[in-house]
Amino acid sequence: MLLFQRHRIPGIKGWELKRALGREYLSVIELLNTELEKLGLQVKTVYEEFETPKTPSEEQLDKARFFVTLKIPLTAVEATMSGWRVDDVAALAVTVAYIISKQGKAPRKEVVQILKEKFPQWKIEFNLDRCVRRGYLSQDENEMLYLDWRARAEIDPKALLNLILGEAQSQAIETSTKQDQLPS
Repeated sequence: MLLFQRHRIPGIKGWELKRALGREYLSVIELLNTELEKLGLQVKTVYEEFETPKTPSEEQLDKARFFVTLKIPLTAVEATMSGWRVDDVAALAVTVAYIISKQGKAPRKEVVQILKEKFPQWKIEFNLDRCVRRGYLSQDENEMLYLDWRARAEIDPKALLNLILGEAQSQAIETSTKQDQLPS
């Protein structure tokens, strides 16, 4: 059931697992996770809220979606082999990081403005629309962008921000070192 797709979305809701496996379905998921780890996979739980609750209530678990995903992130080569271009991944990373920095929502105009520094307008609109269709982003009637189920399932926000901040720190150190080496 964790591998099935319903309406183009993989996985199954918590209440469906409870109905099929009984009230102790979380124990079954833990056992399955132990076996899937051997294959480099894991059962991921995505909650409807932006942030994962520390101790989810029964209602939150009922509404959460459970599905199987890779345990480790894809490499750049694997991502390109799966149909993603490097610039598309970069645009998604910038968009996700910006939305995270704005506590889970950001106006589409602001995201477009940031992406305009590196990408042409047509590419930005194409990528944002594609990310909405694929479930990485959702957009409301006020053109606010949010992280959707797929971004919350496939992207580790802490790791993404650490990568970005780590790169920014190394660039700052490199710039500082170069300025120290310049003759006066």
